[in-house]
Amino acid sequence: MEKLALSDEILLSIEKPARYIGNEMNCVIKDKNSVDIRFAFCFPDVYEIGMSHLGMQILYHDFNRFDDVWCERVFSPWMDLDKIMREKNIPLFALESQDAVKDFDFLGFTLQYEMCYTNILQVLDLSKIPLLSRERSHEDPIVIGGGPCVYNPEPIADFFDLFYIGEGEVQYRPLFDLYKECKKNGEDRRSFLEKAACIPGIYVPSLYDVTYNEDGTIDKFYPLIENIPVKIEKQVVTDMTEATYPQKPVVPFIKVTQDRVVLEIQRGCIRGCRFCQAGQIYRPVRERNVEKLKEYAVSLLKATGHEEISLSSLSSSDYSQLEELITYLIEECNRRYVNISLPSLRIDNFSLSVFNKVQDVKKSSLTFAPEAGSQRMRNVINKGLTEENILNGAHLAFESGWTRVKLYFMLGLPTETDEDIEGIASLCDKVAKEFFDTVPKEERKNGPVQIVASTSFFIPKPFTPFQWAPMNTKEEFLRKAYVTKNAIMSQLNQKRIKYNWHEADVSILEGVFARGDRKVGQVILKAYEKGCVYDAWSEYYKNDIWMDTFQECGLSVDFYTTRERPLDEIFPWDFIDAGVTKSFLKHEWEKALHEEVTLNCKEKCNGCGAAKFGTGVCVGR
Repeated sequence: MEKLALSDEILLSIEKPARYIGNEMNCVIKDKNSVDIRFAFCFPDVYEIGMSHLGMQILYHDFNRFDDVWCERVFSPWMDLDKIMREKNIPLFALESQDAVKDFDFLGFTLQYEMCYTNILQVLDLSKIPLLSRERSHEDPIVIGGGPCVYNPEPIADFFDLFYIGEGEVQYRPLFDLYKECKKNGEDRRSFLEKAACIPGIYVPSLYDVTYNEDGTIDKFYPLIENIPVKIEKQVVTDMTEATYPQKPVVPFIKVTQDRVVLEIQRGCIRGCRFCQAGQIYRPVRERNVEKLKEYAVSLLKATGHEEISLSSLSSSDYSQLEELITYLIEECNRRYVNISLPSLRIDNFSLSVFNKVQDVKKSSLTFAPEAGSQRMRNVINKGLTEENILNGAHLAFESGWTRVKLYFMLGLPTETDEDIEGIASLCDKVAKEFFDTVPKEERKNGPVQIVASTSFFIPKPFTPFQWAPMNTKEEFLRKAYVTKNAIMSQLNQKRIKYNWHEADVSILEGVFARGDRKVGQVILKAYEKGCVYDAWSEYYKNDIWMDTFQECGLSVDFYTTRERPLDEIFPWDFIDAGVTKSFLKHEWEKALHEEVTLNCKEKCNGCGAAKFGTGVCVGR
């Protein structure tokens, strides 16, 4: 870089200036005059959150392996710098070159969480790019969105030129080639968008329209021009072992949320929990070869100097070669004095041998997610866990030396009763009792057990069997949290149990964004203009402004949240083919209402539709 975009005076006046100076170890610097495409890759949240996201590191590495592309990183400025940039008219810049984002060919957003939607507008605004796609000219970057939120992109459709549906390693090269061709031929923005809409996985919202019924539901969703697909099919990496993986990830100067080496061992999940969007949209399950993961582990530790390595997947204990991988990592980590983190564990499927091997490395708390307190509710959500599984898993953990356990649950699940809720407290108490029954008093070197029970509020998401379900009101959520708290306080081991719950206001708004349609976009725009930004951060969330803005726009929050959808309703996201079919999801919804369990993908193929991709666990079934 020639010079920093921010002066020393500004950098010394803001919190954590290292967020904005770039030049970290392993960042990619190229000659901007020797590339054809400049791509600004934005995580619309603060630097520490964005730099912890593996997907951003993967695509940053993937794009930069092309000689004709330079991908740089952009994050939402924190509120202190946001204020200064507006006052001093400083345009938002990318970290590597410190050049203005407006001068790039593409501005790509990874959309991981609905509550970051106003941050998208903050980034566009500070970049001096028109907020609405229809107001942009050939001088503005192509604004593209990807990530899990684009499985219903409609609430933010007006702000984007393109959406990429699926895994980014598959179709970006064809998109870049098309862009170069159109640029060479002098074609305008509209021409490029029309041609891009023909690339599999690319959705151009301006080329589609929607009409509504009198009751506010969708009547019809349709393309405005010929030769573009009516349905957009998600893109899937078919060979995970040979897929691009960052051998030299960028190492931040400052501590970030996930400050560690990350090994992605597989994508997808075999379990089919009915509340879980990721478990549906990332199907089918595809594993990375264990030998390749061993190579990655060594090279990543050498390239970063991190002191912890973590396994990443939706359900790590379902990885078929987990024990071999852990055995290898134990040896490497002991030799290097590196800690191992094992997230995403199923308490029923984590073997004693793995527990015993990991116990020799520095311990942290173990996290398990029963999700519901009663067996009836676990059957409704298809969690596939019994109380016996949970207590047996806790027993193995305590026997191997762990004394701190985090348990995650949800409140507001379909068909939930107070008896189900009180089961959360009862289960926590039984886990505590299991500790005292397992570990003799004289062996409790680290003190008695600590159980942290956390409840989030259930939010129905697209492409799940619960996409038809009504969501609780704020008052219902808070009442259920109160019931949970009281039930925990009445348990014998209540002093060993700490209880946390999520904020209800934020959950309601997330529920609107999750299942919203294009009409919600006007609310997002107006709320941003009134000062809403960083809504994912409780200190900046302004619920009153959001609720007032919905009223101003004539939209009902309840229409998007508490209303149960009829089975024949057209959803805003029905134009996306995510692999799992709507008929399969309907069948799962009906099974949930009858408290019926569906076997996991390895035990039985349930015909979800993901076999069409011809890869992973679906092959040969």
